Amino acid sequence: MASALAVDGDPGFVVIDTRSTASWDQGRVPGAIHLPTALIPEQATELLDPSTPVVTYCWGPGCNGATRAALALAQRGFRVKEMLGGFEYWVREGFAFETWRGRERRPADPFTAPVDAADCGC
Repeated sequence: MASALAVDGDPGFVVIDTRSTASWDQGRVPGAIHLPTALIPEQATELLDPSTPVVTYCWGPGCNGATRAALALAQRGFRVKEMLGGFEYWVREGFAFETWRGRERRPADPFTAPVDAADCGC
């Protein structure tokens, strides 16, 4: 069973990539667990610890896969939140991601991330 994602300590939650295998292979959030939305009913309780909060993501804001996955997990008693923006905005904001080649990072898109500032100020 997966417990909390361990990146520089224990953040106290697990990140779930709810996309297809082909999408997962294109890139994913480092440390994420691959659990496509359609497989949640049969695999969630085998892969996840119900006492650990879950954060779901899919492709981006135009996709409701993370929302459907969050609902399916919540119906099974998991504490769950969605990662707004999905994988698209994770990459566009300049965060590292993993592929079969290893870790990669792209420059932040100036239309999605602050330029010359530590944060967006919101």
